[in-house]
Amino acid sequence: MGRAELDVIDIKILRELQADGRMTNVELADRVGISAPPCLRRVRKLEEAGIIEGYHAMLNSPRLGFDLVAFCMVGLKHQSEGNLKSFAAATTEWPLVRQAWMVSGDSDFLLHCVAENLTHFQDFVIEVLTANEHVDTVRTMLTIRQVKKLGLVEV
Repeated sequence: MGRAELDVIDIKILRELQADGRMTNVELADRVGISAPPCLRRVRKLEEAGIIEGYHAMLNSPRLGFDLVAFCMVGLKHQSEGNLKSFAAATTEWPLVRQAWMVSGDSDFLLHCVAENLTHFQDFVIEVLTANEHVDTVRTMLTIRQVKKLGLVEV
């Protein structure tokens, strides 16, 4: 899959929607300097092409009682395609795992975890993660403070 061909208006649309995905099409069109109907067509085209994957609200985890953010570097016993796929599928069943990446290097997976507290996170690591049949090693990193939060791609 190659890089999408975007013109200046498409890039402006993407930047504006990343900053505020709740604005109306009329407001978006005004901000990027085109009328509303072609703006809506462009947004739909970007959605259909999979460039815009969806819209969501960014939530404040601590305000909802999820005070612990951690990363787990997971090494599998064997890196066969079946084991990699099986472990990747398992991550979709674990609510504490908010994002997961298959990575290269010393580990096979990097998991971004959010938990209510240290006890819940430890229970997950001991009872679920290390108990997975494919897992060989788990290294955890507890975060201290988030210093940057964009969730954006610079286009």
